Amino acid sequence: MKKIAILIALVLGFTAPDVFAQQQPVRFGIKAGLNLANWQGESVKSANNLMDFTNGAVSQQMREGFHAGAFVSIPIAPGFEIEPGLQYSQKGTRLTGTLPFEMADRLNVRATVTNKAEYLDLPVLAKVYVGEGFHLFAGPQVSYLLSNKIQVRAGALGINVLNQEWDMKSGMREIDFAMTGGVGYRFSNGFNMSAGYDFGLSPIDNAAAFKTYNSVIKASIGFAF
Repeated sequence: MKKIAILIALVLGFTAPDVFAQQQPVRFGIKAGLNLANWQGESVKSANNLMDFTNGAVSQQMREGFHAGAFVSIPIAPGFEIEPGLQYSQKGTRLTGTLPFEMADRLNVRATVTNKAEYLDLPVLAKVYVGEGFHLFAGPQVSYLLSNKIQVRAGALGINVLNQEWDMKSGMREIDFAMTGGVGYRFSNGFNMSAGYDFGLSPIDNAAAFKTYNSVIKASIGFAF
């Protein structure tokens, strides 16, 4: 909790000096939406080579998840805002495998390994309005790893015979850095929608041995009061 408090203080300190200098009102808001998360990097390339070797028996998929949180829109100039936020976000990846045998295919033997990473994201976005309500946004993002688990499921004929989950936070980097950006539209009543992409800048493991980074596609809806 101490680390989270320090991160929040840094975000607020970055934006606070100009808050009271603006004539336009500061707006508080909430947002939520869907995530499609994956890993990118050297280890993923190696895994893809292995998948090619298995002739489709193993495939990498995005992990579906969600995000939810709050933000503050701070007007700086006409058509330009700074928007710090705080949100919970699910990330990770998924591998799905089958046995390359005819009998296994008939029995629908399947195994799934899912990395379930949960983060607290603190983005600081610069928003530029290029039309009435339509805007572009981009900025840095600092994330704190709340939990990281590996879930393994296996079954046949549609029946699960294995469903286990392990805590794998040890060895993972607690603080993650990324750049985020996207497009959005805010209606005059405060309702808004957006689509964005988080591009990880720091390896997800402490030793940086895997050279693997978070990657998240986001679709959001929200409301600014």
